[in-house]
Amino acid sequence: MDRIDGSILRHLQRNSAIPVSELANDVGLSASACHRRIKLLEDDGVIEGYAARIDRAKLGLKIMVFVEIALTSQSQDVLNAFEQAVLRFEDILECHLTTGDADYLLRIAARDVADYDGIHRNCLAKLPGVSSMQTSFILRSIKGTQEFPVRI
Repeated sequence: MDRIDGSILRHLQRNSAIPVSELANDVGLSASACHRRIKLLEDDGVIEGYAARIDRAKLGLKIMVFVEIALTSQSQDVLNAFEQAVLRFEDILECHLTTGDADYLLRIAARDVADYDGIHRNCLAKLPGVSSMQTSFILRSIKGTQEFPVRI
């Protein structure tokens, strides 16, 4: 990858719907050369796919929650059972195995506190191997991005 690839990636992270002709002009390539580079980045797996960014508030999802989960054991069976269960619940947006006091960090979006209570009762409480749960409600987001820094 070179600086032009980096520029292409930065542009596509900001707006993946940008026309190739406009992107090519912005990065100083012909449309066909730009298209070839995008295809190579896709083929190499650097670009994994494209998705729409949705305003969660417009879907009625007004609160974001982080949930730290500690498990009863670190055995492979307990870890696998927990991870398989997490995959079955669409209310869990993200799940990360972490270091520190918690074993996992989950991210959840909910309409309101009552909706989160339902998610807690019908989803989180059903996760296997959980010894403790710590919930943090996001009061205000200062910075949030889906863009990765591209340093080339």
